[in-house]
Amino acid sequence: MVKASVQEVDPFAALESLRSSLDQAGIVFPSLRVDPQMEQLIELGRVRADVALRLADALRREGPTG
Repeated sequence: MVKASVQEVDPFAALESLRSSLDQAGIVFPSLRVDPQMEQLIELGRVRADVALRLADALRREGPTG
């Protein structure tokens, strides 16, 4: 994975990449969106506790990156 600086990242492309990866893991963040006030931030929003556990499990399975 190539690391890019904040200025080089299209937040909308990053959002769709994140959404796609979450979808593949069967995880839905209903409030996922680019922050309208500060477009370099992506809001994950609120999720149910069971969704948070599934996300944590998916991240553990994937292991550290970088």
